[in-house]
Amino acid sequence: MRRIPSLTALRAFDAAARRLHFAQAANELGLTPGAVSRQIQQLEADLGVTLFDRNSRAVKLTEVGKTYAADIVRILDNLALASDRIRAGRQHQPLRICAYPTFALRWLIPLWREFSDRHPDIDLQLTTSLEQIDPRHDGFDAVVRLTFPHQFGKDTIVLAPLEIFPVCSPRHTPKIRKPADLRNHTLIHTSSRPNDWPRWLRAAGLDELATAKSGPTFESLNLSYQAAIEGVGIAMGVGCLVEDDVRLRRLIKPLRLTYKSKLSFCMIFAETRAPDARVTALRNFLAERRQVSPWGADAL
Repeated sequence: MRRIPSLTALRAFDAAARRLHFAQAANELGLTPGAVSRQIQQLEADLGVTLFDRNSRAVKLTEVGKTYAADIVRILDNLALASDRIRAGRQHQPLRICAYPTFALRWLIPLWREFSDRHPDIDLQLTTSLEQIDPRHDGFDAVVRLTFPHQFGKDTIVLAPLEIFPVCSPRHTPKIRKPADLRNHTLIHTSSRPNDWPRWLRAAGLDELATAKSGPTFESLNLSYQAAIEGVGIAMGVGCLVEDDVRLRRLIKPLRLTYKSKLSFCMIFAETRAPDARVTALRNFLAERRQVSPWGADAL
């Protein structure tokens, strides 16, 4: 077992030995001169030697103190270099992000180029999953989850609200004037979000359609939206995920009613003991681009 003195005491001795002034050493370390003096006394007691000549008016190293100071400065420099290499290596590791597949494709990836242009030294590594991943246990730096905005406290940033409403190809518009008109149309369902249509239909007063569940079912939102674009039927759109399709008129929102959930798409960051500049850069970037709802009409 190595008998190593306190690192705090060694740093105090190193600063005092370099500056030959206890007050300046204390200022460098953010301590009081008395604290520096006590650390050095403890070090001398541990080593069983005198490191400073206390009979002189000026701070002066003894001969053994000079030898020890030369050894310690090399050791502390090597420790600092080793730590810097670890920090530098971490800075070149990718930030590992996990998100829902459709959210990754339709919300995150469109921002990818802008973030990379702004931070070319930060690599993002994206994994997709429908599971409720927890960054504290699953090895990711950040995950996107549907959750209550304040559930994870300061480690969370809200990206977009969860709002749902019917979307369809523009060719369906003339025949949809009110929610009851949906009785005459094919409803497209998504197996990964089976409750979206029932929630919206009940809010619209169409309980009988909410329980009927007729119409084709697709595995993912992407497939459901593409089916709607091709005129297969009417899909239930998630606002932040169909915004570009609506803007480009690939899809339209034929009815004003929007169902607003209390959940939001949030990015949850893993807890870290030390600040990570890469995470700070990503948080600030996303905070500038988090989405405010453009679907406010007749929201429930």
